[in-house]
Amino acid sequence: MSVLAISITTVALAEIGDKTQLLSLLLASRYRKPIPIIAAIFLATIANHALAAYLGVVIADYLTPQVLTWVVSISFLAMAAWVLIPDKLDDDEKISNRGPFVASFIAFFIAEIGDKTQIATSILGAQYADALLMVILGTTIGMLIANVPVVLIGKLSADKLPLTAIRRVTAGLFLLLAVGTILV
Repeated sequence: MSVLAISITTVALAEIGDKTQLLSLLLASRYRKPIPIIAAIFLATIANHALAAYLGVVIADYLTPQVLTWVVSISFLAMAAWVLIPDKLDDDEKISNRGPFVASFIAFFIAEIGDKTQIATSILGAQYADALLMVILGTTIGMLIANVPVVLIGKLSADKLPLTAIRRVTAGLFLLLAVGTILV
């Protein structure tokens, strides 16, 4: 199996049911603009996974498990707090194309820090150091395979979704992930 196929498969499978899929649904229901959200997911994933693959090659041996645990836990807590903040735009206000893009880019990049797909990308980068471009391309494609359908479905059903309940459930899941990270 090629490095590209291994990278696509690894991340697409690891992403199923992951917190970033919940984030994709939340972003789609909040902004209802799938194109900037998908573009942000694409660019945030490239940036995040390029860094992860490179770090997998260069400094993977220097991170202690304790430091990684705290970074991951703090990231989960930050996401839990962010998803609880309701949208301040009224329905009749226009949302700038930069609004959903920038918010999605930042949220997705942060959510990927310490995520299992980022760790998988670091491992793949360390394993296939001579094919880092294929690792980054493959993990990005895998991420899009898992999240683009969620964004599109979320956009279609956004008017029927209870956004407050989604925010609370998502925040609760991020809080559980933060606590679980510390306890494990």
